[in-house]
Amino acid sequence: MRMMKELLPNLLTKGVNYLFPPVCGNCDEAIWDNTGICASCWKDLTFISTACCNSCGYPFELSHGDEMLCGECLHSPKAFDQCRAALVYDVHSKGMIISFKHADKTYLSALFTRWLSSCGQGILDRADVIIPVPLHRRRLLRRRYNQSALLAHSVARLHHKRYIPNLLLRTKNTSSQGQFSMTGRWRNVRNAFVLNNRFKAIVEGKHVVLIDDVYTTGATLDACARVLKNSGASTVSAIVLARVTKD
Repeated sequence: MRMMKELLPNLLTKGVNYLFPPVCGNCDEAIWDNTGICASCWKDLTFISTACCNSCGYPFELSHGDEMLCGECLHSPKAFDQCRAALVYDVHSKGMIISFKHADKTYLSALFTRWLSSCGQGILDRADVIIPVPLHRRRLLRRRYNQSALLAHSVARLHHKRYIPNLLLRTKNTSSQGQFSMTGRWRNVRNAFVLNNRFKAIVEGKHVVLIDDVYTTGATLDACARVLKNSGASTVSAIVLARVTKD
């Protein structure tokens, strides 16, 4: 009887997958297990190893030591203490991430959570609070969900950390960052975020971890980190699903 109870959920899952096979989140081809991505698309993804900038997580071809910084961070230090990204944002990963963000492929959050957990393990071990980069309420109403909040909630639950989705508020309904130059992106998010005063006492002296989907220039994470640091956070780190490289 006990064996039957253990086997039944697996049999039901296999039966459902046979009748309604899950599809790859990247190419939409049917796959025979609910991993979220097919083997062909998997091999094209570029995951970021430990050889990266100690501050922003920019990938290096070779390891230069744990404390090495990229040229940009040496020239313009970021407000956050550390950022790590799971993979490179390129032609092979872009479609999957955009579909998750805009096309309701929220089932990919399980796969993405595992990737975020893997690349940010060291950060998550030290985290006190995990929060998403917030959306403005108008954009949230249009989109119906905040993709960063889905990821942050899943990561927090997996690592048994406190999750506060509204710790930061987006008070400025900024235009999409995609239409701006590098300088324009920084200007666009300036003064866009504030701390929710309900949680001021919680932030003080704590290690707050931001979760977002894509790191392009770091402007959004930097703006969030400045608010958190000015509110008393001792450390602000970030974990993102993918990041743009200059290549």
